[in-house]
Amino acid sequence: MKINLANIKKAKNLLNKSECVAIPTETVYGIAGNAYSDSACKKIFKLKKRPTNNPLIIHYYNLKKLKGDCDLNGDFLKLYKRFCPGPITFILNQKKTSKISKIATNKKSTLAVRFPKHPVVRSLLKYLRFPIAAPSANISSRVSAVTSSDVKDDFGKKIKYILEGGRSSVGVESTIIDLRKKPKILRLGGLEVKVIQKILKKKISIKINPSNISAPGQLRIHYSPGIPIRLNAKEIKKDEALLLIKKSKINKPNYYFLSKKGNLKEATKNLYTILRKIKKDNYKSIAVGKIPNKGFGKTINDRLMRASKF
Repeated sequence: MKINLANIKKAKNLLNKSECVAIPTETVYGIAGNAYSDSACKKIFKLKKRPTNNPLIIHYYNLKKLKGDCDLNGDFLKLYKRFCPGPITFILNQKKTSKISKIATNKKSTLAVRFPKHPVVRSLLKYLRFPIAAPSANISSRVSAVTSSDVKDDFGKKIKYILEGGRSSVGVESTIIDLRKKPKILRLGGLEVKVIQKILKKKISIKINPSNISAPGQLRIHYSPGIPIRLNAKEIKKDEALLLIKKSKINKPNYYFLSKKGNLKEATKNLYTILRKIKKDNYKSIAVGKIPNKGFGKTINDRLMRASKF
């Protein structure tokens, strides 16, 4: 993608003033603010209507810029070398000398950090003197944005600027892994657990439904398109859409599919777009056919399970 430096400069100038801008990443669009600024982080929570106990992910350009804020360890360095920049977020111990806003971390001693791959946001981070706090660009508990028009639909003119970057290529949020002691997955996402295990050469536990929120994406109600969702449905009710993993031989206006042939990675990429489309098409609820609970199918099922709590 060709980088428009004028757009990068406009976003940079706003961020320098502790304003918020929407940014593209390979996972989903985010609402970004200066991670060192209490004022900017407060604006993020207010814009999203986000609970203050739900910490923000801090986005960095490279390892050099992270070293002042976090303690690094061997497992992190192995995963960083293999997957970064990319759709993975690490929970690390924060240094006491870190300048990250305590509002972004909910006064925790840990930090959720990521190195986004999208060329536009990487170009922006390269020109900034600070990392950016950037949760997904949506109203809290609702479905995430994967295009700039999704961001406009949710926020209108409440966001000062949207940095254009096309459609997000992954389509769901990053996988979150806690690396402080024994590695454990805190959120399923854009990177499969099996490939992470292969690099670390150790079993990784999955703890995505904790009693205390320790990372983004763990809220019981999340990713909702704003209408009820029924999982593993076997029949369709009146005014209801049917969401299927692959294209059906039956072709009806209320049938929506995530992938032509049931490819789980493609289905994951299309999930939020289809959920938004169903809502815009004025259906009152969504019936979801069974989704294979393997690989990226686990990520899809996690998102739909949380969305169904609406």
